[in-house]
Amino acid sequence: MAKIGIFKQGRFLSTLLLLVPASLAFAPSPHRHCFVAAETSSSSSSSTATSPTSTTTALCSSNQVDNMAKSIPQWFQHEISITAPSRGCHLITSEVNKAIQSDMSGIKMGMANLFIQHTSASLTINENADPDVRRDMEVALNKIVPGKWTRDGTFLHTMEGEDDMPGHVKSSLMGPSLNIPIRNGRLALGTWQGIYLNEHRDQGGWGGGHTRRIIITLQGQS
Repeated sequence: MAKIGIFKQGRFLSTLLLLVPASLAFAPSPHRHCFVAAETSSSSSSSTATSPTSTTTALCSSNQVDNMAKSIPQWFQHEISITAPSRGCHLITSEVNKAIQSDMSGIKMGMANLFIQHTSASLTINENADPDVRRDMEVALNKIVPGKWTRDGTFLHTMEGEDDMPGHVKSSLMGPSLNIPIRNGRLALGTWQGIYLNEHRDQGGWGGGHTRRIIITLQGQS
C-alpha cells in the first residue's frame, strides 16, 4: 500500500478512507467491499505542538488481500531476434518459450501476443512434427503469390528485388501477430501445434540477412 501523508492542525479530525480500486471489485472473493480506514487526531487545546496519534483499521483479511493481489493483471514484455537460415517456414516454439518462461511460469490464466516488426515476414501456427509440412507451406505460398508477377508487370513495386513484393503479400496473408492463451504457466498450444516464423525473402531487404525482431507481450493473473 502506498504511504499516505496526513496534515493535522488543532482539534480537527482527519480521516482518510482508502478504497480498493474499482478494478479489484471483481476479485474472486465473497467479500468485495474491503477497505482500510486511517484516522489521525490530536487532543491538545494549547498552542504547544503535540504529536498526533493515529490508528488504522483494516477491514480486509490477509486471505482477501492475497486474493486481490492475485487478481491484479500482470504485464511482461520481451523482444527476441531470430535469424532464419533461409527463406521458408521455420519452427520457433522453443525460442519463444525460452525467452518468456521465467515470467510466464507465474501466470495461471492469461494471453501471450507475438508481433513481428517486419513487412516481408510473418507468424503463424501449424504442425510441429513433420518438417515436410513447413516445406509444403512454402511451396503453397509460392504458388499463391508467384515471383514471376514481379517480372511480368503484375507488380509495380519491384525496386527491391523479385522476392520483395511477393513477400509483402505473403506477410499480409499470413499475418504479423499471434494470440496464444496461457494456462497454468504454459502456452496452451495443442499437441501438434508449433509457432512458425515465415521468412518470405531470399535477401532480407534493406536490413540485410534474415534477422527478424519479435515483440512478445504477456498478460494474465496468477
